[in-house]
Amino acid sequence: MGLSIGQMKEKQKGRIKGFASCEPAYRKRLLAMGLMKETEFTVIRKAPLGDPIEIRIKDYNLSLRKDEADVILVETES
Repeated sequence: MGLSIGQMKEKQKGRIKGFASCEPAYRKRLLAMGLMKETEFTVIRKAPLGDPIEIRIKDYNLSLRKDEADVILVETES
């Protein structure tokens, strides 16, 4: 478990496995956006410089800044 959403490629699918060390308030904010453990998602697109990253999670698209995406640890599908 060391790969983050920020390191994934477009159209790649994954499952959230946890969070890198971050402030409790920041973690709470990520959870409020629906980024909970074992939730599946797909990376839709990344901006040319990697910020922001758009993911499809549950029934909506979510844009994450690169620093947010780097905190979310994932497991990818092969």
